[in-house]
Amino acid sequence: MQRAAGAFVVVALAFVICRWPLQSAWGGTPEANRRPNVMLIMPDDQGYGDLRFHGNDKIDTPVLDRLAAQSTRFDRFFVCPLCTPTRATLLSGRYYLRTGAASVTRGLETMRSNEVTIAEVLKAAGYATGCFGKWHLGEHYPNHPNGQGFDEFFGMPTGHWDNCFDPKLEHNGRMVKTRGYITDVLTDAAVRFVEEHQDQPFFCYVPYNAPHTPLQVSDKLFDKYKARGLDDRTAAVYGMVENIDENVGRLLKRLDDLRLADDTIVIFLSDNGAEGPEGSRYNAGMRGMKGRVHEGGSRVPFFVRWPGKTKPDRVIGEIAAHIDLLPTIAELCGVEKLETKPLDGRSLVPLLMEDDVDWPDRMIFTRMPGWKRLVSYVDPVISDLQPLPGAVRTQRWRLVNDGSGWQLFDMIDDPGQTEDVAADNPQVVERLTKAYDRWFADVTRVPIRRPPISVGYNERPAVELPAPEAYFTGSIRWYNQWGFAHDWLTDWTDTADTIRWDVDVVNAGRYDVTLMYACPPEAVGTRLRVEAGNSAVEGSIQQAHDPQPVLRPSRQKKRRYTQAFAELELGEIQLGEGRERITVKALSKPADRVCDLKSVWLRRVD
Repeated sequence: MQRAAGAFVVVALAFVICRWPLQSAWGGTPEANRRPNVMLIMPDDQGYGDLRFHGNDKIDTPVLDRLAAQSTRFDRFFVCPLCTPTRATLLSGRYYLRTGAASVTRGLETMRSNEVTIAEVLKAAGYATGCFGKWHLGEHYPNHPNGQGFDEFFGMPTGHWDNCFDPKLEHNGRMVKTRGYITDVLTDAAVRFVEEHQDQPFFCYVPYNAPHTPLQVSDKLFDKYKARGLDDRTAAVYGMVENIDENVGRLLKRLDDLRLADDTIVIFLSDNGAEGPEGSRYNAGMRGMKGRVHEGGSRVPFFVRWPGKTKPDRVIGEIAAHIDLLPTIAELCGVEKLETKPLDGRSLVPLLMEDDVDWPDRMIFTRMPGWKRLVSYVDPVISDLQPLPGAVRTQRWRLVNDGSGWQLFDMIDDPGQTEDVAADNPQVVERLTKAYDRWFADVTRVPIRRPPISVGYNERPAVELPAPEAYFTGSIRWYNQWGFAHDWLTDWTDTADTIRWDVDVVNAGRYDVTLMYACPPEAVGTRLRVEAGNSAVEGSIQQAHDPQPVLRPSRQKKRRYTQAFAELELGEIQLGEGRERITVKALSKPADRVCDLKSVWLRRVD
């Protein structure tokens, strides 16, 4: 939920207030009983088959196997085929296209700040809230975790991270150096949070960034799985998953040591299916992997452990999904009224707490985001907003269109999706197709546009305008092609070409401007200008900074480069309140190229 500078802004008409009484799963009232803690653990790209518990005899996951046995498990639990859409849906209880988080980079990953998250719901109920890991729903305040209900944030606000060993991570808006392997470091922070808040209810969200690329893992774990005859990629992934397993063990042990285990709801799931290509590793016989709308792209583990409340080693066969987490957690925690936007999910508490439940069939919708290279000056609708690829899941059927027409699969008789039975069931196809079309029209009623970057909040006086969120012209391009997090702009050869960002200035005033650049010695003397409305500042590059791009370490043969950049302080610029356009121009250049540009920093002066 958006905050004004230094204070909360509550706009009653900005969203529909969704209210209904929720029966507490733990009984009593908040005054008579301490609310349960919640620990939500979600690795990145760990597929359903990346657990020994699910039949994979090539991987060792003793802690997660034990957690599965101690938990009530949903055997058919679904998320999105990609990370950002799952995160937006999970935290808001609403399908991701409603939230503005349409894809995974270039600003498309930004969830609108007026969405109400699980953290905001629980914080309002007296919970301490912390997020430790990968956010990937907008790196700028108030879309940042600290603006979305989390008192503590430690991790990476963007998507992937380039270095898993001794990484620099963000702590509440400030970059800090760390020592150790990234999953271990994140667990250390989560453990500290639990220790510091053991005397009050807490919501500890641990979205690990592993086993997502880059596939960086210790030699010990990598060599272990190579010795089992696995290829480099799979050996690295399984090593990263085993490290996750060890760290989940650390989290659970600390709950035990602090005598908090009985008062803590532990939830484990993943954000999407395992990364492909199809058939590259064990996937429990499912068709499809990450990025696909088939079963294997969106079915994930989902374990819920609450000692004395949920039954251990119990399997629930009813379908459920990420949209259900917010209402489920709220009810488990005794939050009697939800003040959110209208939810798409339903509370799973009846299934969790009761043996015989009259649970009606339902439809769960899946869509795979598309890609667009959005670099023009036109203010575009940013998602391609094509309805397909997409799928509908009911208890029995999966209707899929992956670009080759609608196919229908009987998931009870044919869980591996080997036979298309659409021709034999035309009425089912018609009913589900119409339902999908209605759903897509509904969730896209509000146009999705690339959001401007917020500038000037008291909570974040310094804001970075990163290359992946820039618009640019001419031959300028992202060095690593796709414009994922940490990429930069290169091939700036013409002074007629420009780079710009759209910003929304919350507090008008003077701002220091700093460019993060790289250039060879022959480009010294290049003169650059930054404009915003009628205000401008300019300066010349006085010093060469020409480190060669470095190939990012990875066990996977997937080329991606990183580079260090120097600062060029230009001076002050005046920004007016509201929408502004920050444009970088080259006034002159002594060499063939202007420079490479990583970002522009704006630091509020008054």
